[in-house]
Amino acid sequence: QVQLVESGGGLVQAGDSLRLSCAASGRTFSNYAMGWFRQAPGKEREFVAAIDWTGGSTYCVDSVKGRFTISRDNAKNTLFLQMNSLKPEDTAVYYCAAKLVGYYSGLYYDTGDYAYWGQGTQVTVSS
Repeated sequence: QVQLVESGGGLVQAGDSLRLSCAASGRTFSNYAMGWFRQAPGKEREFVAAIDWTGGSTYCVDSVKGRFTISRDNAKNTLFLQMNSLKPEDTAVYYCAAKLVGYYSGLYYDTGDYAYWGQGTQVTVSS
């Protein structure tokens, strides 16, 4: 199985940027489709962005489209989420997740699609 560790969260002001990283270990990273999710206090975990195993296909939820970019470096076993123009409503714990796909180039949007999760990193955006 794959182990995932997120980093890069923090406290920022509205309009600032952050880059989250998710370091993967244990199995061949390129065999996994990846996703970012977030969970705000009192709310359910929600989908943010997804990327296929090649990195060539990506999707972001409408609320972050144009501000967030998901990417991956398979040589470094790392997933990224570049977050620009942050808003207070982006405040949440951000989780990366992995789904074993072999070489199938698909995107996955539901929490139930993913078997492996990191511990999360807190992002707080002040107004």
